[in-house]
Amino acid sequence: MILRRDQTVLVQGITGKQASFWTEKMLACGTRIVAGSSPGKGGNNVFGIPVYDSAVAAAATHSIDCTVLFTPPMATKLAVFDALEAGIRNLVVLAEHVPVHDVMEFVAAAKGVGAQLVGPNTAGVVTPGECAVGIMPGFAENIFQPGSVGVISRSGSLGTLICLDIVRAGFGESAFLGIGGDPVLGTTTADALRIFDGDAKTKAVVIVGELGGTMEEEAAEYAAQTKMSSRKPIVAFIAGRSAPPGRRMGHAGAIVIGSRGSGESKVRALRDAGATVLDTPSDIGSVLRNVLS
Repeated sequence: MILRRDQTVLVQGITGKQASFWTEKMLACGTRIVAGSSPGKGGNNVFGIPVYDSAVAAAATHSIDCTVLFTPPMATKLAVFDALEAGIRNLVVLAEHVPVHDVMEFVAAAKGVGAQLVGPNTAGVVTPGECAVGIMPGFAENIFQPGSVGVISRSGSLGTLICLDIVRAGFGESAFLGIGGDPVLGTTTADALRIFDGDAKTKAVVIVGELGGTMEEEAAEYAAQTKMSSRKPIVAFIAGRSAPPGRRMGHAGAIVIGSRGSGESKVRALRDAGATVLDTPSDIGSVLRNVLS
């Protein structure tokens, strides 16, 4: 999903310490937060934002386009179903360590009603100059500037580093999509690539991948089948390419098993699809200048 400044947002779990901290930051980015929810906290307010007991109760009073969930892992499934019951069709799920069977259940439910779900274990999404949802520093002008480079990242910290290098090189981002680092996700790398392929403001796409799973290979298959790199150049960086097979590196989804999922497999697939693969993130500036010239 690429959120716009006119879209309305609910913050689930808004009365928590982290949620209230990031609510203030999201407001500073221009995010149009119209309501929050926390079970048993209805009737309060956070920074003047009304709090309801549930997403369903909030949606009875407000039109809500998107929700961001600041929920504990074991409470996340119920919160997602609350949002879906409220009719909200864009969900950003931040929690890490959500049980896999819970994720499988709510990802399937979201797809069943046509909702877009980002995460879990995502840092969020940013549309520079318009809004931000999650825990990315969308307010930091040295990291996020309006521009034409779409960024897809499993990692919030690596995504931040790439965005910093993009801005330092004189470019800006059309949007940042943090898809999350878990093995099962609502939005995959290929899904995010399709979104940027259809976005008129995006002229090039940067993929920040890592070991494990086959998402980068599947994104490469989409790029090859559609010849996307001839329309919009694709630049990629794969973190952890020297990790030994069978060892998890960082995120739960970053584990290599079998022939696919290795750094070599991802690099080969992306290069075969016409993408430029970086050896280090600091090369991003020179590569973007070359592919966008």
